[in-house]
Amino acid sequence: MKNIKICFAASSGGHFEQLMMLTPLMDKYKSFIVTEKTNYNIEKKQDKNIYYLSQINRKEKMWILKFILNFLISLKIFFKEKPDIVISTGVLATIPICLICKLFKRKLIYIESFAKVTSPTLSGKLLYKYADRFYVQWESMLKIYPKAIYLGGIY
Repeated sequence: MKNIKICFAASSGGHFEQLMMLTPLMDKYKSFIVTEKTNYNIEKKQDKNIYYLSQINRKEKMWILKFILNFLISLKIFFKEKPDIVISTGVLATIPICLICKLFKRKLIYIESFAKVTSPTLSGKLLYKYADRFYVQWESMLKIYPKAIYLGGIY
């Protein structure tokens, strides 16, 4: 089981902070991180490759071009790293790596945001139907995602 390679993917900010709660899992398996390039530095884990995507705001006029660029970058990362599993806390910038993983018959684990107590994220709504495991951090979210798994928060 140690030979499994995991891609941990999240946008910046709170989504990335939630992903970092899974550091013990990152340390247990071969893994790498995919996130957005921002103005602040991410503390590099000693033995983990970190790949950066363009930050996307769907309210920008050029968001679709950035999304396509992120898809191409994600495809390159996927073929270089060859992950068995992608674990994502969202959002828009990480959708390409999640969809690529499903396209190549890999496992997708999606963790809906801790901040979402009564409504879904757009990426959660999209990836719910593709995820092999879909986790919610609030029991109330099972009304929105009836096939989700509730185990509490990752904090």
